[in-house]
Amino acid sequence: MTGRNRNVSGRVRPHMRGTHGSNPATRILTTLVALLALQIGSLVAPAYACGCGAMIPDSSERIGVDREESAVRWDGRTETIVMRFNVHGNARRAAWIMPVPSRAEVTLGDPALFDALESLTAPEERDRHYFWPREGDWPFDSSYGDGAAGAAPPGAGSGVGVVGRERLGPFDVARLTATDPAALGDWLHANGFELPERLPGALRPYVDRRWEYVAVRLAPQEKGASLQGKLSPLRISFASPELVYPMRLSRLARTPQTLGLYVLADHRMEPRSPIGGDRPEVTFAGRIDGDESAAVTGLTGGVPVHLTALEQEFPHPDRIDDDHRLRAVSDTPYREVVYNDRLLTIGDDVPAWLVTVGGGALLAAAATLLAVRASRRRSQPAPGVRSTA
Repeated sequence: MTGRNRNVSGRVRPHMRGTHGSNPATRILTTLVALLALQIGSLVAPAYACGCGAMIPDSSERIGVDREESAVRWDGRTETIVMRFNVHGNARRAAWIMPVPSRAEVTLGDPALFDALESLTAPEERDRHYFWPREGDWPFDSSYGDGAAGAAPPGAGSGVGVVGRERLGPFDVARLTATDPAALGDWLHANGFELPERLPGALRPYVDRRWEYVAVRLAPQEKGASLQGKLSPLRISFASPELVYPMRLSRLARTPQTLGLYVLADHRMEPRSPIGGDRPEVTFAGRIDGDESAAVTGLTGGVPVHLTALEQEFPHPDRIDDDHRLRAVSDTPYREVVYNDRLLTIGDDVPAWLVTVGGGALLAAAATLLAVRASRRRSQPAPGVRSTA
């Protein structure tokens, strides 16, 4: 018998009281004007959104990335990132840029990978019982007992070198080198895309370190359709002596960002610092066989690895000041526990509180009856004794 579903922590929104004496019509008009201003603003200014790269739509369109989800495999020499974005907006095409420390190989990722990893890292569910009925339990819920619970020409910019070009499903992928941040801007402008003004500055650290870039043109396969929902994953592999997850360009995002990261390595891996976001939260850490599914095997090669699942919030993306650099920590296993609060019952259907209260009431009634009978006996005269009154 389930109470109020599962016990989930959250914030309580304070109750806001309206201004005494204010005109209801004025408040409604003010609200409508504010909403209209927000809507117009969202149409005029394209919402440049960034994952671990920069996603750039045409100037008249907008696109947002609510969540960036990636699986990273690192064997000490080679790093492979499989990434998937959940996007919204009205953009019919967009460009996406990701810096990489060395020459990259790009292929399509297996869409089944993230379902497999989500299953492997799912929280452990435990029941936690309570005695007194709550909202949703009988007699506070009439339904009690029903069993229900609640792409572009290469070399367009003179400072850009195109070292590879592939067509992968809906993606037109160009692998680029650049000696100046402005060169990437020229390349994108020549291919019909506009840049956020801050992008060249954000690229400067990568240019200084002689990193390369993966530039992708995204376009829906259906003509005239917009980019919506979960995009097909991309798989990017490159040599790297350390496990690094590029995040610096995410500082260009205009809305809060969420990162979900699955790390598969020889040991449990965690970020060295929060790089301007909330503290990364480990939701799972443990050793897996590496061959749990074809999708997992395709990433691990079928060898046992440590899998670490991380979640991180970036309420203020402009504070991101570095890439994620991960380090090995103690291989202590961990799995998140989610408690399901359930009403304590006797058998399958009878609430324990009802039995306890009902039983107590019966005992009290019996005790009262016995006391009344005993009192009557004491008040009656003994046999053979006459009253002198």
